[in-house]
Amino acid sequence: MKKRIFIIIQISILAIQLGLLLCFALRNEDSFQDTVAVNEALQSVRADWDRMESHENRTNLSYVVLDPEGEVLYRTGAGLSESVNRAIAHRDTILDIEDEGLVVGRLIVYNDSLKLLESRKRTVTLAMAVSVLVQWGLCLWYLLYLSRVIIRPFRKLKDFARRVAGGNLDIPLAMDRANLFGAFTESFDIMRDELKKARMAEAKANSEKKELVAKLSHDIRTPVASIKAAAEVGAALAGEKRTRENYGQIIRKADQIDALVSNLFTATLEELEQLTVTPVDMESSELTAMLESADYFGWAAIPPIPECLLRADRLRLQQVFDNIFANSYKYGKGEFREEAGLSGEERAWEGRGFHGAEPLSGNSKIDVNLRRENGYLAVCIEDYGGGVAAEELPFLKEKFRRGSNAQKLEGAGLGLYISDFFLKEMGGELLVENGEHGLKVTVRICLSR
Repeated sequence: MKKRIFIIIQISILAIQLGLLLCFALRNEDSFQDTVAVNEALQSVRADWDRMESHENRTNLSYVVLDPEGEVLYRTGAGLSESVNRAIAHRDTILDIEDEGLVVGRLIVYNDSLKLLESRKRTVTLAMAVSVLVQWGLCLWYLLYLSRVIIRPFRKLKDFARRVAGGNLDIPLAMDRANLFGAFTESFDIMRDELKKARMAEAKANSEKKELVAKLSHDIRTPVASIKAAAEVGAALAGEKRTRENYGQIIRKADQIDALVSNLFTATLEELEQLTVTPVDMESSELTAMLESADYFGWAAIPPIPECLLRADRLRLQQVFDNIFANSYKYGKGEFREEAGLSGEERAWEGRGFHGAEPLSGNSKIDVNLRRENGYLAVCIEDYGGGVAAEELPFLKEKFRRGSNAQKLEGAGLGLYISDFFLKEMGGELLVENGEHGLKVTVRICLSR
């Protein structure tokens, strides 16, 4: 409504200004002198011609009366044209005074059109100045109005959006239905309230999820403990060395599962930074058991371990080796990969024993080498899977990234990502490159200082 009134007033003022300009431009200067008054002055002079000394000006005009010789017989005031030449130059009105058909004198009526013109100029200028001032005043008022109803509410919305982006959902946005953003402020405040509700619901869901994970962890530990107990009994009763080794493998894996399940209460794969890594000093000889545990298909020949003191987390380092060997089993080539109807692990186990058995194909194996270098113990593990494309190597350690050769194989693309994270937390490093036969993964374990 105020906007409409402002536009109407501005248009009206503009029309007045244009009207003043047109009147001033189209006004004829010659029409400024009153013809009736001139005739009246001429008639009064004729009537008083014989007694000009007693003549009175009965009009509002200024004039001079001359005799035939050009002498002044009468003047209404000073500063008037007193000759014909001067009157012509001033554009005064010159009239002949006749008596019985003869010209007996002249009436020179002073032309005051210039004064009238100057007066009209001043009037128009003053009117234009007043109208411009009114326009400026209206514009200033409208700017203040826009600042109050648009700019200030918009700044409030901007500050509100900044608070919401920063996570502050407790301060409501004051509503003012009088300004243009009234409906928006209400909608934004409803959005804030809904976001707050969603955050509370998310927190509640996370709490319930953790509670559920804690319950599942407890439930999982129970059967794992039973499996471990049964394996311990079996190992005690077993007569053959191979059988006792198999039971020992089951016991070690049960312990590892128990340790991993305990992490579920505080972390998930989506929140990897919450997984604790606690490096401690450990003998390098412990790597033999870790590598043999990770190589549960027995594809690798574990070489002698250089004697040194390592700085690592046993549980996390075991996970690293487990992930690397699992990838080598999955992508390594061999006759079992071509057998139909079985999963990868089932094909590998078909017709085989535990650790130490030969792979079904001569080219399905894993090479393991160890060496000390620059404050690290490097464990190089290379499969016979042919490797991956060179341009894919830099991305293999990223989350959910897999090589093009893994399209038909199950997996989430997290093994190398998790392994790289664990090693960095232990001060080590994970290197991935193409070797002579396949993918070569180097686990660099920091030496204890």
